[in-house]
Amino acid sequence: MNKLIFTGRAAAAPELNAYGDTKVARFRLIRNDYAGKDENGERREKQVTIPFTAFGGMAETLAKNVMTGDQLVIEAKISNNNYTDGEGKERYDYNFEVVAFDYGAPGAEKRKKLAEG
Repeated sequence: MNKLIFTGRAAAAPELNAYGDTKVARFRLIRNDYAGKDENGERREKQVTIPFTAFGGMAETLAKNVMTGDQLVIEAKISNNNYTDGEGKERYDYNFEVVAFDYGAPGAEKRKKLAEG
């Protein structure tokens, strides 16, 4: 099994859906990665967005508690997401499937909510 660790901030609150009895949450983490130096020798960064999928109770927990800007530490594995589209073409994709997570620092939205009581 692949074990991948990611850190970043939630781009938005996770979207929770149900497929039969299975709860599925989809969300994205945003992080800034080093992108070299500019012509003045100053550090440049590029924004990277990483999509994740969580299932079951973990999906419900993430959807209930994560707000835009919240920092998360995600342990994920890569899983296949192959399917046939509406035109009958085979499509090949992958998911970063959440195996475990920890909360990091709250984002501005959550800090404001906590301050209001």
